[in-house]
Amino acid sequence: MVEVQRKSRRIQVGAVAVGGGAPVSVQSMCSTDTRDVIATLAQIQRLVEAGCEIVRCAVPDQAAAEALLAIRQACPIPLIADIHFDHKLALASLSAGVDGLRINPGNIGDHGKVREVVAACRERQVPIRIGVNAGSLEKELLHKYGHPTAEAMVESALGHIRLLEEFNFDQIKVSLKASDVRRTVTAYRLLAQQVDYPLHIGVTEAGTTWAGTIKSAVGLGALLIDGIGDTLRVSLTGDPVEEVRVGWEILKSLGLRERGPEFISCPTCGRCQIDLISVAEEVERQLHDLPKKITVAVMGCVVNGPGEAREADIGIAGGRGEGLLFRKGEIVGKVPQDKMVETLVAAARKMVEDGDV
Repeated sequence: MVEVQRKSRRIQVGAVAVGGGAPVSVQSMCSTDTRDVIATLAQIQRLVEAGCEIVRCAVPDQAAAEALLAIRQACPIPLIADIHFDHKLALASLSAGVDGLRINPGNIGDHGKVREVVAACRERQVPIRIGVNAGSLEKELLHKYGHPTAEAMVESALGHIRLLEEFNFDQIKVSLKASDVRRTVTAYRLLAQQVDYPLHIGVTEAGTTWAGTIKSAVGLGALLIDGIGDTLRVSLTGDPVEEVRVGWEILKSLGLRERGPEFISCPTCGRCQIDLISVAEEVERQLHDLPKKITVAVMGCVVNGPGEAREADIGIAGGRGEGLLFRKGEIVGKVPQDKMVETLVAAARKMVEDGDV
């Protein structure tokens, strides 16, 4: 459990509060072509069902910016426009009604163009995320530091912050992302000591679902344990729905948010006398969509199994080809292996439906 959360100012991204003690929100980014409104909305719906609270879309051209109007009208969660190089795309996205911008003020033109974007954001009360990425730092900083160090990333962020502050704009959140976990964590820790703006945390280009999940869990977990992070995105090469699921698991593991089942299962050993792996995987697959917190244990060992199953809301402790079904600490039946999945799934769903968790 995180003991002390970093104090940050609060901003509003649509209906979602970010910073200032608000719950850490889970974000993702559509992988669809934004110009394809139907496909983008279909993906957004899948993300929402998985628990996504803020969604971002790439805006590479004017057609994508114009498509945001229809997307915004049907999108049930706050919508962020991701802008690079062209300040006119930021203005068009704001006209379409987006709830936030992700920009790098250093690459959308001169100060006059940045001022124009800031004025439009102020008028619409739309926040800006300054997105610093190790892969696209300013040339002068790369020359100064030799390569994209954590210190270089922080200097870049502070420069962008000062630019927006010059225009009396403070509806800002900041991200400092690198594919290297240590560099990312160091950069966020350094910046957290210098500003009180809310921080959007993530390890960028983290990799495939398997490797990226590990890197993200290590990096985001280290920051969140320090109380750093007001909103997050897990960046994975794959279905963005997995980003949302991983993000929630990270927050749940630290006691920061509650959503859906918490699964407990043992790693198996020579004492296990049931096919625990297939049972546990199938139970998780069938129950992952439950919206309410419930602790489900699938145990295969006589040493720790009964204790863990007893502490869960619902659980099975396996024996030889069968298992004891525990509900709220009490044994309520004995279940053969071929009935374990359906029995445990049905019992868990009934507890949720009855409000008994």
